[in-house]
Amino acid sequence: MNNMLDKRRPARLPPEVNRILYVRNLPFKITADEMYDIFGKYGAIRQIRLGDKQNTRGTAFVVYEDIYDAKSAVDHLSGFNVCGRYLIVLYYQASKAHKKIDEMKKRKEIEDLKTKFGVDESS
Repeated sequence: MNNMLDKRRPARLPPEVNRILYVRNLPFKITADEMYDIFGKYGAIRQIRLGDKQNTRGTAFVVYEDIYDAKSAVDHLSGFNVCGRYLIVLYYQASKAHKKIDEMKKRKEIEDLKTKFGVDESS
């Protein structure tokens, strides 16, 4: 039995591997139950969050209980065809998400300052 565990759980995983997956290119009408059917084949799922706003439709976050189940899902479901759309399954990288949010805040702050001081870029 230990032999089976050794094969399933390698000693080291790449640093980007984590339990949270970011899924893109989903059909807009996919349901949470359908997501559980597709992703649940690879292990116990803690949570699925489907994008429901205009700019997040077609995306989801899938959180697995176990990191090795998440890795298995990425390995098997990247490029998987669902209703004529090929899924893009990535590991969620919090540092990239926070960097993007910070960048958006800085741009808004610059725009606000330009408006406040009447700076026009066209002149």
